Amino acid sequence: MDSAETQGFDVKTKRRLLRKIDIHILPIMCLICLLCFLDRANIGNARLDDLESDLHLVGLQYNDCLAILFPFYILAEIPSNIMMKHTKPSTWLAFIMFAWSACIIGQGFVTNYQGLMATRALLGAFEGGFFPGINFYITQWYPRNECGVRMAIIFSSATLAGAFGGILARGIAEMSGAGGLSAWSWIFIIEGLASIVVSVLAYLTIHGYPSSASFLKPAERYEVERYLAVDSGSLSDDFDVKYIWQALLDWKIYIHMLICLGGFCPVYSFSLFLPTIIRNMGYSANNAQLMSAPPYVLACLFAIAGSQLADRCRQRGIFLLGFQLIAILGLAMLAASENPSLQYTGTVFAAIGIYPQIPLGLAWNGSNIGGSLKRATGIAMQVMGGNCGGIIASYVYLARDAPRYIVGHSILIGFVGLAFVMTLFMTVWCRKENSRRDTITRQTTIARLTMEQKILERELADEVSWFRYTI
Repeated sequence: MDSAETQGFDVKTKRRLLRKIDIHILPIMCLICLLCFLDRANIGNARLDDLESDLHLVGLQYNDCLAILFPFYILAEIPSNIMMKHTKPSTWLAFIMFAWSACIIGQGFVTNYQGLMATRALLGAFEGGFFPGINFYITQWYPRNECGVRMAIIFSSATLAGAFGGILARGIAEMSGAGGLSAWSWIFIIEGLASIVVSVLAYLTIHGYPSSASFLKPAERYEVERYLAVDSGSLSDDFDVKYIWQALLDWKIYIHMLICLGGFCPVYSFSLFLPTIIRNMGYSANNAQLMSAPPYVLACLFAIAGSQLADRCRQRGIFLLGFQLIAILGLAMLAASENPSLQYTGTVFAAIGIYPQIPLGLAWNGSNIGGSLKRATGIAMQVMGGNCGGIIASYVYLARDAPRYIVGHSILIGFVGLAFVMTLFMTVWCRKENSRRDTITRQTTIARLTMEQKILERELADEVSWFRYTI
């Protein structure tokens, strides 16, 4: 290996390499993510097409069907991310996508409350591995300061699923009665069939990890492995259960779980109930489906722009704090006003503030965990914490609180407020901890450590003296 290769690519060549990786990695991930969120949240659109009356759902039974997904989703996350570390991503991601797609199709044929509960539970068990899995997958390809915008691009496709879902549901509503099935049944069946097709495509097109990527030349493969090693401080990538325990005992990950909880609760509340909220402003069901699209489109744009700027500045906490304040503003407008135009504007501000928090928060936590297995576990733990918010979100907007849903909006303000406080704490702590480590290691570099010291310290993950946290 010549000295140029040892030092790595120049800036322009590295940028071309990252674009090449983007072309091969991001499109299929975006497509899967769009369908994943579409399959999970389409029940909100189906509700406007007589799902409840056809299945004779009463009281809180609809909310129960929303909530039952999340316990199974949460239980699947850590085991699934361990599988991501242990198997080919193409095999595992394609398998769980095929399985959840079959569940969605089955959901279109249920005839009662019990059937809907069963299919939703299975949906959660199979979908649970996807989101933490792709976040771990991205960290295995990109340095920390490049992960945020990639996660935002992928998650923005999930945001667009909210917009696309409303428009698609409006079109499928015209199929009501075809084949003896209601419009809500066709929403599930058609979207499930689309996901089946994409799961096969995923198996054929998802690449493994850099060391085995066929689209990279040997020099490019070496460069990816080099910059990942430099970025992580050459920390351990071994498959050892002690790194799982390191994650489980790391208090910082639990703080990020709370931040994620404060972000996912409003995200799920909006994805499941936004069409209903807009309909209760006085609009027809069909118009509510269409009007749910613009807030998602704007949220998508702000998520990408915010994450790109955060990557460039190499700071995430301050951007999270800004978006959290915007979310609180939008939710406050929804709770305080009776004017439909002002309420709808509130949904736009709320969406702009809520959705960018997810890619920013996940990138922040992932970039601050050293070692690939600890990172895989820590990301799964964070998403587990966030998805606890999904259980709560299922009961935030209750029929008895219609049409204003003041209680629901106020609950979400409380959760975003919790995330704001935890984000502020972690921002201050990371800054102080980096300063402390700078003071300790000012006269010491990793190059001066003995081989035994390197081996010992690299097993300490992000607790090693040379690791610096993203603020």
